[in-house]
Amino acid sequence: MGTVAARAGLERLVVDFTEAFNREDIDEGMSYFAEGAIYDEFNEGVEAIRRAFVPQFNGAFGRMRFHTEDMFLDVAAGKALIRWTLTLEEPHRAGAYRGLDILHFANGRLVEKHTYCKAKVPFIRKKAEMLADGTWPRG
Repeated sequence: MGTVAARAGLERLVVDFTEAFNREDIDEGMSYFAEGAIYDEFNEGVEAIRRAFVPQFNGAFGRMRFHTEDMFLDVAAGKALIRWTLTLEEPHRAGAYRGLDILHFANGRLVEKHTYCKAKVPFIRKKAEMLADGTWPRG
């Protein structure tokens, strides 16, 4: 596949994956994940990832829509970084926050998804917990 076609293909995967979330279609969204895929450090495997997404797709946070602001693609590595604003709308409140996803595709399937968002208060994990689960940085 040529460079232009490969880039267009990766961009299409990223856009289509994001749009599945905007359509609230959990089956379509899950169809992009490879067996054994990783969603952040919290969920590994398609069934665990699906369980993590159920509240979002069931409307627990209201109507959620991702609005793409920017996208960076590393075609050779099969990786994409997509920066977005997420709007949340419920009958009694509405708001938005900004974030990004780092997506890693292999053979057209999503093998890793890492999500980061801006927050007034950062999520800080305890060192002891990270040592226990093997995620504390070495060195």
